[in-house]
Amino acid sequence: PMDDVVTQQIRVLNVGGQSRGIQLPGPYATFEQVLLDLDPSVGADIVLDVRELTSLEPQQFDAVYCSHNLEHVRQHEVPVVLAGFRHVLKPGGLAHIIVPDLQELMLACVQQGIDLDGLLYESPMGPITPLDVLFGHGGMIAQSGQDYYAHRTGFSRRTLANVVEASGFSPMFCQQGNLELNLITFNGDPDPELAALFDLPLSSLDPSAAF
Repeated sequence: PMDDVVTQQIRVLNVGGQSRGIQLPGPYATFEQVLLDLDPSVGADIVLDVRELTSLEPQQFDAVYCSHNLEHVRQHEVPVVLAGFRHVLKPGGLAHIIVPDLQELMLACVQQGIDLDGLLYESPMGPITPLDVLFGHGGMIAQSGQDYYAHRTGFSRRTLANVVEASGFSPMFCQQGNLELNLITFNGDPDPELAALFDLPLSSLDPSAAF
């Protein structure tokens, strides 16, 4: 019936989100969040390896949110994960990817004279070093004993944009800052309502456009 279509809530798949306690960015306030994680103890709705998203029902999410997770798979597996994003996204759906910006990290180390074990910044988890950004948070890996907290690849703005584009996503908008790459892209022609939620200028299809 028509009523179901009208009242159906837009859904976001939070990939490797660890906890519902970690708040998603503001535009997701109206979304129903479905939490996917490999760790069964975090109360995830779907317990699954991020490389196996194609095993899920296709075209069921309006958005995929993936914050500090894509760097946890090996470089050759990144296209596998991105193909999974496209599989679960509706046509016009949005993929939101946040990863460490390794090029900015290198610049910061050189410009500020920081060694690999030096202090980059203070975080809620304690001091963060270049080694933590490169290879995963040392304290968390040691404390949990879980190897999947380690980083296995990394990105610059160009390499992230290249692999996202090669996976069939377009257009994309990328923001840099705080040693992070914050990229939003679409599964085919963007859903205008989703783009509006994030104030994305769809008239500008320049892949390097900021948002």
